[in-house]
Amino acid sequence: MTFSIRRLDANDASFEDQLTSLQAPMAELDPDLTQTVSLILQRIMAEGDKALLQLTRDFDHYPVNTVAELTLSREDLSQALDAIDDSSRAALDAAAERIKHYHSQQMTAADWSIVDSHDSRLGQRVSALSRVGLYVPGGKASYPSSVLMNAIPAKVAGVDDLTMVVPAPNGEVNPVVLAAAGLAGVDRVYLIGGAQAVAALAYGTESVQVVDKIVGPGNRYVAEAKRQVFGRVGIDMIAGPSEIFIIADGSVDPQWIALDLMSQAEHDEMAQAVLISPDDAYLRSVEVALEQLMGTMPRRAIIEASLQNRGAFIKVQDLAQAAQVSNRFGPEHLELAVTEPRRLLEQIDSAGAVFLGGYSSEALGDYCAGTNHVLPTSGAARFSSPLGVYDFQKRTSVIEMSRKGAEALAEVAGVLADSESLSAHAAAARIRKGAN
Repeated sequence: MTFSIRRLDANDASFEDQLTSLQAPMAELDPDLTQTVSLILQRIMAEGDKALLQLTRDFDHYPVNTVAELTLSREDLSQALDAIDDSSRAALDAAAERIKHYHSQQMTAADWSIVDSHDSRLGQRVSALSRVGLYVPGGKASYPSSVLMNAIPAKVAGVDDLTMVVPAPNGEVNPVVLAAAGLAGVDRVYLIGGAQAVAALAYGTESVQVVDKIVGPGNRYVAEAKRQVFGRVGIDMIAGPSEIFIIADGSVDPQWIALDLMSQAEHDEMAQAVLISPDDAYLRSVEVALEQLMGTMPRRAIIEASLQNRGAFIKVQDLAQAAQVSNRFGPEHLELAVTEPRRLLEQIDSAGAVFLGGYSSEALGDYCAGTNHVLPTSGAARFSSPLGVYDFQKRTSVIEMSRKGAEALAEVAGVLADSESLSAHAAAARIRKGAN
């Protein structure tokens, strides 16, 4: 074997330190990256289209002179959809239908109101965001599936205007990515990427309109740019390298598990693939399967680097301990490759998406199960959720006080305002008491 995977034992005295080390690479901000991205954002704010074009020439080696050369309309996207081969079109249609059906079930939030004992009405309005920017990666790999995963929930939520950005190195872009944009209802595409694309969406240029929110995964420059523009616009999450954790009891074919680990490791060298099992012999059998299958992988070098850099096989005492280890990480993807996955699911409290049983390959979730593949990474599943319809909605509180209610609550508000030395607040509440 040309690579090695670290082996950990959850019952070793040093396991906690080893576990922390396994997580450590994602824990620190890179000052050089932060500064580089900040300078790019400043250039876009100061120079607009001029900087956007120059950065596209510099980073994507795309010799363009106007933003119009980087812009694709809905008609262009429709033509791209018509031009792809029949099998690609059928796959896009099938995936899109399942994604739309799943996300339609999330449309449960609606306007509501209550009337209190003073006949005052309190409620909430739910409305869609107006303009959303979708970032789709286009570097080491292109992702038509990411177009569907970002755009379809937005359209289900009722977003009126969708702008997609995707890098086109050397002027080349995957035609199926553009076809997916046409199918999903994207309004326009700019062939730009990196931090400069995020900046254009957040701050606007002469040609690119400001959006309300930016969603979608990208490389570390994109993630850092999203972090820095948050507050000016909304973002979905700060996405790190892809992760898969698999809890296995030995009941699933080792080759299946090996391929599932490799499916995440092939994303990039910093992706993380971890197998947890109480069966040491099974861990060895999966390692053998990895060695046998590695030679068949076109992205072998990336997979090997990923497994060696951040991969791990963890031996645990039992499945309960496996669940505890997994919860400590809060992984992006978690497969429960065990005989009773629903029972084990009851012990899982932190994961972006959980795949139950041997047939629930994570790869199906990436493309066509219907659930969203834009998921929290780097432990963020402990406090955040997959991308969904709710990410494209906003909620507004509605207050309609009756005269009786205003009089009844005037002194409550006044006393609390006095305690905070906010005299205008107190006066504004009390003046309505006894008013004609």
